[in-house]
Amino acid sequence: MASVSTSLADLLARHVPTDDKEREDLARMRHFATSLKEPFSRSQVEAHFTGSAVVVDAAGGRVAMLHHAKLKRWLQPGGHAESGDAGDMEATALREAREETGCRVHLHPTAPRPLDVDVHVIPARKDEPEHCHLDVRYLVVAEDPESLAHDPAESFGIQWLEWEEALVRADEAPLRRMLLKAREILHSGS
Repeated sequence: MASVSTSLADLLARHVPTDDKEREDLARMRHFATSLKEPFSRSQVEAHFTGSAVVVDAAGGRVAMLHHAKLKRWLQPGGHAESGDAGDMEATALREAREETGCRVHLHPTAPRPLDVDVHVIPARKDEPEHCHLDVRYLVVAEDPESLAHDPAESFGIQWLEWEEALVRADEAPLRRMLLKAREILHSGS
């Protein structure tokens, strides 16, 4: 596990935040990467690392957003790390993107890795206390956007949205920040 924590710490050390919230979140995530005994395990009561993805079509004109069943909000695909991901946040983000969109996906070839980081609070539920998700986010391209489908256990639905509509549905600053970063990369030809 030490090498996984070192790899995670190295990944976070390379990331360049773009605003004060992301800077503060990155500092918290760097601390947790080295202080949590099992940084990817849901058994870590205070916080654990998750991976998510801004999933775009090949032309970069649309972004997939899902209506999250538990949180009842429009979000990017993402979720918990699993043992098969072996502590690789890219693997987590890609797996979650595949599972939650039904599409074959790959990392955008020139986007920063990660694209964005965010710490957000998950409200308490009957089976788990309030805790933080330490979310490492990537820009991902869907190879077969016509395959878009949702898992009813995870979401109420998923849609391809034009960028402006996605930004309207983004109900918090860190989600808008991530979408704006992705759009800028795609529209600048990076």
